[in-house]
Amino acid sequence: MIAYLAELGKLHFTPDEMETMAREMTNIIEIMDTVKEIDVVYDTEADNKNVYLNDLREDVKADSFPTEKILQNAVQDENCFVVPKVVE
Repeated sequence: MIAYLAELGKLHFTPDEMETMAREMTNIIEIMDTVKEIDVVYDTEADNKNVYLNDLREDVKADSFPTEKILQNAVQDENCFVVPKVVE
């Protein structure tokens, strides 16, 4: 299984590294099995106990910044930001 997963991930391991990976993955699976045994019950009351809707700030409409001010330090190209190319 480790060799198959390594092939899928295009990873290359020596035989010693394969054994180490197998032990580490076995340990991870054992931990996952332990966590799976924990009985978790979702309680909506407990989940929202620290949220108080009365403490939220009032949503106030405000004017936005003028486009000219926002773009004053940007390279002008039809009112858009020009960013460096990330993907070729």
